[in-house]
Amino acid sequence: MPAFPNTRLRRSRQAPWARRLTQENDLRPHNLILPLFVCEGAKVREPISTLPDCFRLSMDEAVKEALLAQSLGIQAVALFPCVENDKKDDQGSEALNQNNLMCRTLGMMRDRGVTIGLIADVALDPYTTHGHDGILVGAKVDNDLTVEKLVEQALVLVAAGADVVAPSDMQDGRIGAIRQALEQAGHVETLILAYSAKYASSLYGPFRDAVGSSQATPIDKSTYQMQPTQIKEALLEAQLDVEEGADWVMVKPGMLYLDVIAHIAQHVSVPTFAYQVSGEYAMLHALSQQTNQPFIPLLHESLVGIRRAGARGVLTYGAIKIAQHMID
Repeated sequence: MPAFPNTRLRRSRQAPWARRLTQENDLRPHNLILPLFVCEGAKVREPISTLPDCFRLSMDEAVKEALLAQSLGIQAVALFPCVENDKKDDQGSEALNQNNLMCRTLGMMRDRGVTIGLIADVALDPYTTHGHDGILVGAKVDNDLTVEKLVEQALVLVAAGADVVAPSDMQDGRIGAIRQALEQAGHVETLILAYSAKYASSLYGPFRDAVGSSQATPIDKSTYQMQPTQIKEALLEAQLDVEEGADWVMVKPGMLYLDVIAHIAQHVSVPTFAYQVSGEYAMLHALSQQTNQPFIPLLHESLVGIRRAGARGVLTYGAIKIAQHMID
């Protein structure tokens, strides 16, 4: 490249139109996925103390939020249940109930005009008394017993109306088992969004508060979730999930794992997604408050960073806020 002054990189930065014309990456509402926490009841909009501006929503309120997201150009919502304690047991049996909270929510979404994608979480931790993502045998999560339950859960959710099943448990072999079961049941168009690189992170606390899976003594999930030190292993997990039938893969958390997102996006053939998790979202809120900065620019910059790393879509609790800002 010619040296200064023949090259003046600032020339392309002088006018807003020139900056927009030459920008390398973009963030639009269709890149966003809105997570929603659903609870029992009607007209419930319960604030989550550790997750600012987020709520546990009864089914009717969740439908309203999904319809708002739809009107803003957001293309999908990801549903997570807050299960009542009396419906939990050590096996997560309620996950297989065809009339459980998730199934009824999926049905109501479709009945009331939600046409965007419905992504259903496949995991047992919202349904278990112990808070683990699977079936305990002794003190450890049994991989194969858990996979059997997850397959049944996925089939129940698809029958209720889920477009995408998203196994977030990190058990080995569950993608292949779910794909085979979906094919055999005739659900050949159902998408699988695999949480391929889900790390044993300290950033999930507000999420666990939201779905009611927090424990008095924090539980250790490091025997099945990944260690934060690993990147080659993350790529191997993603590659295996694709071979087993995943349509999309995901990295969780997002902001602290941009290198992992970039590595996977460059090496797998399917779209890579990222989850800006509850702790990351709460940190941005805290920064906004403590430094007296507007929240939206902080959120926008963080999401652009995740997109720049290679994420095709991003789950973020601020999806509606950002989409409204783009339209305004």
